[in-house]
Amino acid sequence: MKRALLGCLFAAAAGASFAAQKATPREPSGYRMDDYGALVPVTLKGASVLSTTKAFELWSHKAAVFVDVLPRPPKPAGLPKEAVWRDAPRQDIPGSVWLPDTGYGELAAPTQRYFENGLSRATHDDKSKVLVFYCRRNCWMSWNAAKRALSIGYTNVSWYPDGADGWAEAGKSLESREPEPRE
Repeated sequence: MKRALLGCLFAAAAGASFAAQKATPREPSGYRMDDYGALVPVTLKGASVLSTTKAFELWSHKAAVFVDVLPRPPKPAGLPKEAVWRDAPRQDIPGSVWLPDTGYGELAAPTQRYFENGLSRATHDDKSKVLVFYCRRNCWMSWNAAKRALSIGYTNVSWYPDGADGWAEAGKSLESREPEPRE
């Protein structure tokens, strides 16, 4: 009886492990181009992947620049002139730089320049400065942005896949953030 029970437990655990492996996507060779809210891979070639504990350690020692790339929702088309539009507030890891719309798979030239200029200002032109990219949990945009930073020569890139969600769930504070200005 014990053997049968142990066998069932082992089979269930192995099946759950296999299902988890199957559900986790492999790291693509290029950028993710759609379905940005889908499950993310557990790796990013050339970058460090951070847990909340490690991200908090970097943050508390002021050892990295934290970069949020979550898009900012646009003003709805056809909104009457008399309607008041207020952007939804963004709650970020304290001290972060918010570069919205820079995590899509393909960027228009002005958005690419905005990304590059934003990173340059945030790092004081030091491409070896530690950068931590994030947005929300299961957000391919932060993965794309970290990959893009590597492609333009940043050498100390980290990706925090749990993002502001994981930060808040760990009891860490968030603060309101406005996007970096576009030039």
